[in-house]
Amino acid sequence: MASITHHRNKKTGAVYVYSVESYWDREKKAPRNRQTCLGRLDPETGEVIPSKRKRKIAERAAAAPGVTVTSRVAGPSLLLDALTRSCGVGKLLKKCFPDDHDLILSLVHYIVHKGGALSRAEPWSASCLHPFGDVIASQRVSELLRRLSADDRQRFLSLWLDHVQEDDWLCYDITSVSSYSRHNEYTHFGYNRDGDSLEQVNLAMLFGQKSGLPAHYRRLPGNISDVSTLRTTVKSLDFLGAGKLHFVLDRGFYSVANVDELFRRRHKFTIALPAGRKWVEAILDRHCDSIASPANYRVVGKDQALYVATEFHRWGKNNHRSWLHVFYNAERAADAFDRFTRELIGYRDELLSGEPVEDHEEAYSRYLVVRDTPKRGLRVDFNEEEIRKRRKKHSGFFCILSNKVKTPEEALEIYRRKDVVENCFDDLKNHLDMKRLRAHSAPAMDGRLFLQFLALIYVGAIRAATQADEKLRHMTVREVMEEMETLVRIKYSSRYGQVFTETTPIQRQIMDVFSIELPA
Repeated sequence: MASITHHRNKKTGAVYVYSVESYWDREKKAPRNRQTCLGRLDPETGEVIPSKRKRKIAERAAAAPGVTVTSRVAGPSLLLDALTRSCGVGKLLKKCFPDDHDLILSLVHYIVHKGGALSRAEPWSASCLHPFGDVIASQRVSELLRRLSADDRQRFLSLWLDHVQEDDWLCYDITSVSSYSRHNEYTHFGYNRDGDSLEQVNLAMLFGQKSGLPAHYRRLPGNISDVSTLRTTVKSLDFLGAGKLHFVLDRGFYSVANVDELFRRRHKFTIALPAGRKWVEAILDRHCDSIASPANYRVVGKDQALYVATEFHRWGKNNHRSWLHVFYNAERAADAFDRFTRELIGYRDELLSGEPVEDHEEAYSRYLVVRDTPKRGLRVDFNEEEIRKRRKKHSGFFCILSNKVKTPEEALEIYRRKDVVENCFDDLKNHLDMKRLRAHSAPAMDGRLFLQFLALIYVGAIRAATQADEKLRHMTVREVMEEMETLVRIKYSSRYGQVFTETTPIQRQIMDVFSIELPA
């Protein structure tokens, strides 16, 4: 096993870099080290100035008869190999996919590096280093996608969730992925978040706030509403043996049944409550006159002023313990007024179009007056009295319910950090080429989504590492991969070995952040 060491010449002060290789001496029956001088360390740039012996390798190789030279792009592979080891993905893939783990990793390398269609992996594999080593033909990719069984995928997800969750808060959200396929039983027309007039599948994702890594995903039919997915997701996580989890949920996932299910399965949660629920408004009524007291004034984030209040709340028939945090933002009151008006118009249009939404039934009965007469037909008017009451008392308020977090400041901070899921979905669709699904059959689609999930792990790990470094903080994941592209491995046949091209200052910084060492 080779390692790098430095020795200083006491007379000249020069620092020399050596490759140290350990081996077992059979005769003396003892470990020994073999050191090879790679060159002298430049004190200004930190680069290794090659020794005369290393500089002559290329010259001798070029002059020797029958010696061939190959060059491969090595930088992205070195970075992703380092992440494979540090994140533990490689061991889990080898355990769940013993025959295909190298090919899976190579395709994940391609997705993170280039983010293109898998049909373009063949020319990429011929010019870049990757775990599989050989050229990846398109037919081999198609066979692999169909070969990734649901049982093996779920086994990996179970092991991965156990590997990353620990005491992390898991943000849950759903996005839609459009598809050109017409022969897939999971693609349907539904609420498309990208505004595409195409059939789609929905993708539910759990994302860790502290780790910055995706923890779990589920593929859903494209016509399923968000609120109805949470109970099945929680149940499937229990089947995977996930244990107690901490969920962060947007108001779109609130329902009495969902909160009951989270309590029943003893999960922790922090969820925003939608406006317009009578029991929530009853609590706001108790605080609307007193919440603007200077005692409740808090400055959060970048000079944003809020008034806060918290009360202990007993949930449901079983009186589960929880804390309801009330926030009031005077500046947002006008925006809330306008948003509520748009919601009311949307409720009216849903009834007039004959396509009512089940989750809006309470709003229909409270804020609208519906008449259906033989002469005039269906007529929908606004209940002005209820609307004025809501606008006067409840504009500018929002609430967060949690069965774990007792202080409003912590609850607000946890809830606001859920934007990591939005970043994850942005990476999925823009960096990783998933605005459109090109797989037509359900098995191939499931295999493709699994590869995308694995690629998201690497993207999340790269972002987390670069954001923590002062010099790399401004770089996107795409820019990091492009920067590493110019690091090339030149390999000579026979006994002449390999040489890597010189590294730039940014490359050296990236290699330092990700603990990458060039092979001797």
